[in-house]
Amino acid sequence: VDAVMHFAAKAVVPDSMAQPLTYYETNTVKTGVLVKTALEAGVGIFILSSTAAVYGDVGEAPVAEDTPLKPVSPYGRSKLAAEWIVEDVGRAHGLAYANLRYFNVAGADPAGRSGQSTAAATHLIKAAAQAALAKRGALEIYGTDYPTRDGTGVRDYIQVSDLTAAHIAALDHLRAGKPSLTLNIGYGRGYSVREVIDAVGQVVGQPIPVRESGRRAGDPASVVAEVARLRETLDWRPKYDDLETIAAQALAWERKL
Repeated sequence: VDAVMHFAAKAVVPDSMAQPLTYYETNTVKTGVLVKTALEAGVGIFILSSTAAVYGDVGEAPVAEDTPLKPVSPYGRSKLAAEWIVEDVGRAHGLAYANLRYFNVAGADPAGRSGQSTAAATHLIKAAAQAALAKRGALEIYGTDYPTRDGTGVRDYIQVSDLTAAHIAALDHLRAGKPSLTLNIGYGRGYSVREVIDAVGQVVGQPIPVRESGRRAGDPASVVAEVARLRETLDWRPKYDDLETIAAQALAWERKL
């Protein structure tokens, strides 16, 4: 084994607000244990699943990797601390690393082999697909008074197979002896909650039932990736950068489930 990709984490922002110690133990402390174990085993490359939540509430402009980091949830803080562990160990021990900051992961394998299987999903496109197929009740819209174009939160959605390909490209980069890196993994374009719900409705051919609620603690108004560094650094180009394509994949996977 010459490389470790670390995907395991707790990743539900509202849960982290209620259970911060659980999130720090799982996302920070155990990342440290895994990095230590990798070093002891002679592993030279470490790739961490990080998150756009490290940025906090940054406004509507795309956010670059060198933007000041001000996470607003224990989830974001716990993942930022995990990044620091990886970076510090890299400097001290020569571990080559990539901290990959995911934006909102969505969709499913285009061949239908895998997809998000969480029953009580909080990811919007997954939840909208469940609502479209009557596998859950009305879809909750948390917050309609954000300073965005339609009052709902804006996010950058990255299709899961494109995300996978970015990991392989990062591994190839590090195996070639190139410098360690921290990268946004997104498309550089944001969609509001209402726009996503409309896209799923277009694919399924009927409106999605919704219910409006207040904001959730820890949710920024808008988080969209600046992706110039990603495009310039890795041999990676997205294949599924289309909201309705992503929605169709999520619906197909939900029907299969």
